[in-house]
Amino acid sequence: MLVKGAKSLLNVAHDKAVFGRRVAVLSQKLADAIPGSGRVLDLGCGDGQIAASIMARRPDLSIEGVDVLVRPKTHIPVTKYDGNVLPFADNSFDFVTIVDVLHHTDDPAAVLTEAARVARQGVVIKDHLREGVLAGPTLRLMDWVGNRGHDVRLPYNYLTLAEWSAAFERAGLVGQGMDDRLGLYPAPLSWLFERDLHFIALLAPRAD
Repeated sequence: MLVKGAKSLLNVAHDKAVFGRRVAVLSQKLADAIPGSGRVLDLGCGDGQIAASIMARRPDLSIEGVDVLVRPKTHIPVTKYDGNVLPFADNSFDFVTIVDVLHHTDDPAAVLTEAARVARQGVVIKDHLREGVLAGPTLRLMDWVGNRGHDVRLPYNYLTLAEWSAAFERAGLVGQGMDDRLGLYPAPLSWLFERDLHFIALLAPRAD
């Protein structure tokens, strides 16, 4: 277990090396990935910094958040939920974004199913792919460095491409496009931590 001082040092080191660039890159990539205007729910939004940055790039979007833990200070309005059922009616939003959240859950398909329920047009996710040499250990290291200092739950539930496809199918979603060249890290960090380990995907409701 990390003591408070060690957690603070870990957070400062991670923020200085990665966080600022991550917010800027992901905000632009997600702004580009959301194909229409309207109301957006950021599921697992944290402090809402990425959502606020997306809106700065996309004034046609109105984003609010939902999370199991509402932080004392947030950049967007945030509603608390129980981690199982979103406290919104069906089709309440045009889009739902889920950014680096699903690998922290035990059942990503169940979370996706709830996202699909409240999204009229689609779901945009950013997560990880457990593909390639030492993908699992590399992702675990990144997750630990980025989240252990914040006491985030770490089940290390990374999926392969086939497992993601099965989760999308179970949630009633169909892939509309995937970007796995995100540029989150500068060289030389990108050589180890980028590869094909990250992706953004646009998913649409399946026409039954």
